[in-house]
Amino acid sequence: MTTTTYPQFDGNTEALEVAKAFADSVRGKNILVTGVNRGGIGFTTAEAFASQSPANVIIAGRNLSKLNESIDALRAKYPDVTYRRLILDLSSQKAVRAAASELLSWTEVPTLDIIVNSAGIMCTPERTLTEDGIEIQFATNHIGHFLFTSLIMSKLIKSSEINPSKGATRVVNVSSASPTWTKMRWSDTNFDKKNKDIPEDERPVYQKSYLPLEGYNQSKTANLLFTIALTNKLYKQHGILSIAIHPGIIASELGRSFDADTRGAVQGFLDSGRAFKSAEVGAATSLVAALDPKLGPGEERNGKENYGAFMTDCQISDGALPSSVSSAEAERLWKLSEKLVNEQFAW
Repeated sequence: MTTTTYPQFDGNTEALEVAKAFADSVRGKNILVTGVNRGGIGFTTAEAFASQSPANVIIAGRNLSKLNESIDALRAKYPDVTYRRLILDLSSQKAVRAAASELLSWTEVPTLDIIVNSAGIMCTPERTLTEDGIEIQFATNHIGHFLFTSLIMSKLIKSSEINPSKGATRVVNVSSASPTWTKMRWSDTNFDKKNKDIPEDERPVYQKSYLPLEGYNQSKTANLLFTIALTNKLYKQHGILSIAIHPGIIASELGRSFDADTRGAVQGFLDSGRAFKSAEVGAATSLVAALDPKLGPGEERNGKENYGAFMTDCQISDGALPSSVSSAEAERLWKLSEKLVNEQFAW
């Protein structure tokens, strides 16, 4: 039965506390975190891992100066760890393939034990298509991570082959609360159509054809479905486990593109008595998902599939919609993603 080791960990636990609790699962490991800059949870995630003597911490992001700034800060605090930077622009499939090729060429890092896909963008004010013709939030938050993770899978498989503990090699996907209320817009992932022209069960409650937050919600629901597909394809044969997490509402650079309506919605959230989490607390659930040995593949519970695939506040959550934890929906997303990157993956 999938569960957690420390039921006392909660929405106030910090990432460093989690790292210390699972120090043996970090020591000597090769760990990659995407979306690392000093202003977000990618940095505090990498920092917590670095505190427990991993062999290599690879930080990936699209801005070289921010990566260098992050490595300087990490090295100042934990100088005995080897740090590597990787330029990764998730919005461009060409750039993702280049980054994956570079990482695969690093013979001195033959395995990857843990990947935390933490990078993301949120609420771009206008509907924007990438150079690959994909809505930019879906492209960056899901398709980029799908492609990157799939292309570097050989290093994860090598890790799992030498790791005696099944499920210790992991892919953590940082999602949000979106899977608890959002369904995939299967008929129109690019938001080309008006809402009245898509199937009724896909229609949001608003009438605008594109609302930035809904584009974000779809991409974050995709993160959970991608997680489920990875475990279904990799756990039985290779012992690789994937878990998605909601980090909480974090005061970070993620909201830099908010328009006035979205800022108003956030203020309403705060006025209701809820509060932002710190980046240190926001990273904690990623650490539990990456390290807790009692976590395992999803199970059927309370009429829903894949209990254990989604976590929040350092514990397993059953709050996602049935469609967001459906293995059939996960496979549907996998096939769509392969079509969008023009490549099929099997291991």
